Amino acid sequence: MEENTTMQPTADQQLQQTPEAMEPVVQTETINNEPAVQPIADEPQTAQPIADEPTADEQPAEPAVDYSTLSREELCDALAQLLKGDIQQMRHNATAIRNRFNELNREMQKKAFEAFLADGGNKDEYEEKNDAVADTFNNLYTQYRNKRQQMLDAIEAQKKKNLEAKQALIEELRTLVDSDEEQMRTVMDRFNDIQERWKAIGDVPREQMNDLWQNYHFQIEQFFNKLKINRELRALDQKRNLEQKIQLCEQAEELIMETSVTKAFKGLQDLRARWKETGPVPVEQNEEIWQRFQAAATQIDQRRKEYYDSRKEEMDNNLLAKQALVDKAAELTAKQPASTKEWNDTTAALDELLKVWKTIGAVPREVNEEIWGKFKGMIDKHYEEKKEYFGTIRDEQNLNYQKKIELCLKAEAIAQREDWKKATEELLQLQQEWKTIGATNRKVSEKVWQRFRSACDQFFAKKGEFFKERRTEESENLAKKETILAELKAHQFGDNREENLSVIKDFQRRWAEAGFVPMAQKERLHKEFRAEIDAIFERLKISAREAEETAYRERLQNIGGDAKRFVQSEKQELQEKIEKLRSDLNLWENNLGFLASSKQADLLKAEFEKKMQGARQQIALLQAKLRILNETEKKEKEEKNAE
Repeated sequence: MEENTTMQPTADQQLQQTPEAMEPVVQTETINNEPAVQPIADEPQTAQPIADEPTADEQPAEPAVDYSTLSREELCDALAQLLKGDIQQMRHNATAIRNRFNELNREMQKKAFEAFLADGGNKDEYEEKNDAVADTFNNLYTQYRNKRQQMLDAIEAQKKKNLEAKQALIEELRTLVDSDEEQMRTVMDRFNDIQERWKAIGDVPREQMNDLWQNYHFQIEQFFNKLKINRELRALDQKRNLEQKIQLCEQAEELIMETSVTKAFKGLQDLRARWKETGPVPVEQNEEIWQRFQAAATQIDQRRKEYYDSRKEEMDNNLLAKQALVDKAAELTAKQPASTKEWNDTTAALDELLKVWKTIGAVPREVNEEIWGKFKGMIDKHYEEKKEYFGTIRDEQNLNYQKKIELCLKAEAIAQREDWKKATEELLQLQQEWKTIGATNRKVSEKVWQRFRSACDQFFAKKGEFFKERRTEESENLAKKETILAELKAHQFGDNREENLSVIKDFQRRWAEAGFVPMAQKERLHKEFRAEIDAIFERLKISAREAEETAYRERLQNIGGDAKRFVQSEKQELQEKIEKLRSDLNLWENNLGFLASSKQADLLKAEFEKKMQGARQQIALLQAKLRILNETEKKEKEEKNAE
């Protein structure tokens, strides 16, 4: 036994001779995807379930089932069916179902948004809502996530239990090394039992793996040193280990043909772990078997390196493309739009940039958050400023709407009036005022305009109808006045002054009662009638003032009802008119004093003299009427006293 021990290398020496013992543990790399693009204020949001990102030990693979032809309801049924099976076997299919459902859900939401816009909806006011199918799917997917998390928690808990179990075996092995057991078979049976139980125990937490393995093999080395196993027994064990490592080499070589780089690397990691668990092989075959295993591992590692080098180059190119989009977004948002059209044009341009952004793949993980934050920050800022701008616009539009409603109310009131000239002027003024008022919300713009226009159309239609009837009446009145004028010219006046005045007064009354005539004939008829009356007064030696006084006396005689009140009111009115005319006379006389001698000034003086002469005649007539009122009032008092 002593000779065999000195010739046979120790377990520690075997570990030092085994190249893979010094190989570092390669951690599985994952490439984080950039954060999902968040929806913005003038674009509709699509409800989606929470994505289930792969862990470091799990890489995505193609789904085993094709779900591309299923509807949303069928996808819900498929996910519900998956939940009845093994959670470890459903991850990729669940992911495929989720991706297909999200795609269909986005299409549905897009159609709903487009229908909202087609109905006249405002893009900024659109609110997305999940339907019952989306709620059902989200509930099912939440159940899946919960079951999956429970599975992962159970695996982690099991790893911790495995760690405790292996630590207990190391302690048991240490006890075996320190024991005084002399029966070789008993010791070897216990040792083999420990090894079998060690292999039967599953994975342990990765951070404790190397230390655990080193402690285990240290105790094995101590075991072999103490027992000084003979060369034949050690050779038998090494032969068994050689057979196991040949199998590991064959499995590694099969992984070279694996099309999925991720699956090949994950399988290699598992083989490396099993290689470390396998004991030493004969020294003369140690290098050969290791080189065979390492050759297969090197090819797999090289494929993985080339894959990730290609991925890095692709992500670097993606970074350049996204940086260009960031620069373009900065250019678009550098200047704040000044009009609604400019705001909408900028929004449309940013939306296009966002669509392009979504088509570009991932960028290096260390800059992903930074570049996405820049891009999204500019878009978010634009939408915040746009919301504030359109909020101001809405306030202005609401104010304009109130102003237009007030104009509608005024126009509707005017439409009921029949003082055509003044009402027309006021309505035209409202139309001019309408033009100065700014825009209103397009939802109510046409409605309020139709209301205002309807009121205007109603007024002018009624006015047109009135003047149509009036033109007919005026034509009839023209014939009446032509007849009255002909009778006046043909009438033979006698010598009775009072009778002549009565006849003239009757003609004047008939003329006034005849009403309006067409505007084109009004001036001609008035001049002819006035000229004929003046000529009659001239022939009969009757002044216009005398005729007016006579007519006024007759008017007083025909007053019925409260004559006293009428006289008092008439006296006050006449006095006010006289005072007004006297004030005008003083003003015109003062103005004449300021006019210098010139052709233009002489024309103005003549005009003023004409006005002043007319005012003096008017004052004289008003004073005569005032005397008549005083006489009438005095006469009434005398009659009352006599009674």
